[in-house]
Amino acid sequence: MRILLAEDDKRIARFIQKGLKENAYAVDHVADGEDALYQIDVNDYDLAILDVNMPAKNGFEVCEEIRSSGNTIPVLMLTAKDTVEDRIHGLDTGADDYLTKPFEFGELLARLRALLRRPRSEILPTKITAGELEIDTRSQTAKGNGENIVLTTKEYALLQYFVRNADRVIGREEISEHVWDESFDPFSNLIEVYVNRLRQKLAKSVSAPTLKTRRGSGYILEN
Repeated sequence: MRILLAEDDKRIARFIQKGLKENAYAVDHVADGEDALYQIDVNDYDLAILDVNMPAKNGFEVCEEIRSSGNTIPVLMLTAKDTVEDRIHGLDTGADDYLTKPFEFGELLARLRALLRRPRSEILPTKITAGELEIDTRSQTAKGNGENIVLTTKEYALLQYFVRNADRVIGREEISEHVWDESFDPFSNLIEVYVNRLRQKLAKSVSAPTLKTRRGSGYILEN
């Protein structure tokens, strides 16, 4: 899952980025509303977190422009403004949820999971299965035939994306857009390295599904 974080407070941004990456999310960070609109226009994000008090354009204005363009990306407003009027204004501009600062990081994660389960995104249930493989999206763990598969955070994120898109060929560009952030070097062999690691771990745990390479096209997790 790839998330855009628009937050001008560097300390808060670092805190959120670190926590999200530790929970297998790819995160791009911008510090003002204009940059947020540009990134949403040129990238395919699964969700956006918008701080209200940003320079150039505030979170309310960004959210309103996102919706005016017809983009239905889930939006979580993040702000220190906690009056009822502020929350109403945020929701009326098109936000899907509203979280006030300070907050517990666990609550932020729970709200993200709830937004990602809604119809605009592909439904992300607690359990996802493919063949003998089971993914627990809450604990971010994987099991093959009931036995735990030890994965790094990035390996889990990659596996989850393959399972959600089982039996469909997925190209490198799509993988980089949804599993890595904007710092990913498209000329590196990082995707191939992680796919190979994942393939080896799956082969030791399950006979199906199998992770295959389609030369010239990408990869497919076949049930």
